Amino acid sequence: MNRSMTPTRRQILAGAAACTLIAAGASAQSGMLDRTARIVVGYPGGGAADIFARLYAERLAGSYAPGVIVDNRPGASARLAAETVRAAAPDGATILCTPESVLTITPHIYPSTTRYDGLADFTPVSAVASVPFAFCIAASHPARSLDEFLAWAARQADIPYSSPAAGSTPHLLAELMAKQRSLKMTHVSYRGTGAALVDLQAGRIAAVMATLGDLVEPHRAGTLRILAVTSPERMPRVPEVPSFAERGLPDITGETWNILVLPAKAPAAIVAALHAAVVQAAGDEPLRARLQQMEAKPTTCTPAELAERLRAETARWKDIVRAVGFTGE
Repeated sequence: MNRSMTPTRRQILAGAAACTLIAAGASAQSGMLDRTARIVVGYPGGGAADIFARLYAERLAGSYAPGVIVDNRPGASARLAAETVRAAAPDGATILCTPESVLTITPHIYPSTTRYDGLADFTPVSAVASVPFAFCIAASHPARSLDEFLAWAARQADIPYSSPAAGSTPHLLAELMAKQRSLKMTHVSYRGTGAALVDLQAGRIAAVMATLGDLVEPHRAGTLRILAVTSPERMPRVPEVPSFAERGLPDITGETWNILVLPAKAPAAIVAALHAAVVQAAGDEPLRARLQQMEAKPTTCTPAELAERLRAETARWKDIVRAVGFTGE
């Protein structure tokens, strides 16, 4: 054989890689990958983000890929998971399931240590659920409404409060409220909302801004009082609680979308196949019922709609982070 016609090892490997991507694209066009996919989550098992990922993984198996596993990669405020997916091949087999804040807020909080661009390094696919937050006080607190709490807070030298994490959406919303109303509020970190609620009831902190799902049952039991929700409208399970917008604080509005994204440059056929499978999964009644039990709303959108939301939220939170003066570094 002519030596010039003999393929080199590098050419063989390159050809194999190309065939793999072609096969992946062909599979995506037919509606399913030809191998197991993994959904990477930046939090430990058992939390909301992990539950969302597992609910969808169960339903994407068989419609998007033969099998879908959840890969928990906690660490660095969920940046480790985002970095893992950013570095993965854009073949549809590695998916990031994350609160959008990891892409839209975290880069502003940790500007020198975040090793990804929330807009440029990922391909948007869809939202899967939206999660509102709520502001609460102990049932023994003298304030009976948000207006009464703000009037009380204006007379205090300092107000210790908690949120799920420094730099999180509820933390920054609480800081923005404090700035707009000229309140002195000091954030106190806890390992989980449960521990914060214990100290709230003991009087060691004055308020908690957290995921609505963590507060509804104590509110109903009368051990704490939810004063306002961050959703644009009132929530069905606590219809007596107004939104911040209703009480004259329209900027204290925010719901975290939990989203699915792929690495940058994922082929359009793969994006379309995953999006179609997500929309199909979102229509499953047991999944919707489970999300509603968590005070989360089943939420889907097109890749273009998600891309636009990520751009808008990135710009919004850049301004808020600058306004409140918070940094994680």
